Amino acid sequence: MLTTQTLSLLVQKLVKPCRLFRKQRRGAAAVEFAVVAPVFFLLVFGMIEYGRMVMVQQIITNAAREGCRVAVLDGSTTASTQTAAINAMASGNITITTSNVTVNPSPPSSAAYGSPVSVTVTVPFNQVSWLPSPMYLGGKSMTATTTMRRETVQ
Repeated sequence: MLTTQTLSLLVQKLVKPCRLFRKQRRGAAAVEFAVVAPVFFLLVFGMIEYGRMVMVQQIITNAAREGCRVAVLDGSTTASTQTAAINAMASGNITITTSNVTVNPSPPSSAAYGSPVSVTVTVPFNQVSWLPSPMYLGGKSMTATTTMRRETVQ
């Protein structure tokens, strides 16, 4: 049976080499972090960028749909269609101009009954990114097109 004194001697003999081993590992955590950190930050910023891309794509799809809803009605104009799309984009805190909204045919009231009317909304991703300089999608444009049949009295 081990006495308390012999047990404490054994513990001291085991602890001393472990302490020496720990002293030799100084800075290991810093080196491991330096190796893993770039990959970690690339993944985090990639998730932020692609998440924002999905969010903006949904907003411009809704804007194209809202613009097309206005375009298929009687008496619609290109300006009213563009305004509807711009207002839908503003609800998502994205500012665009009329040059970002294309209506085909222009004016939409020139389309015959049942003819297709298309509204296309285009936004450069650099304009809507949350990152200062997008890493993966920089320079790309996001586009959404909606086509509906013209509603008018025959």
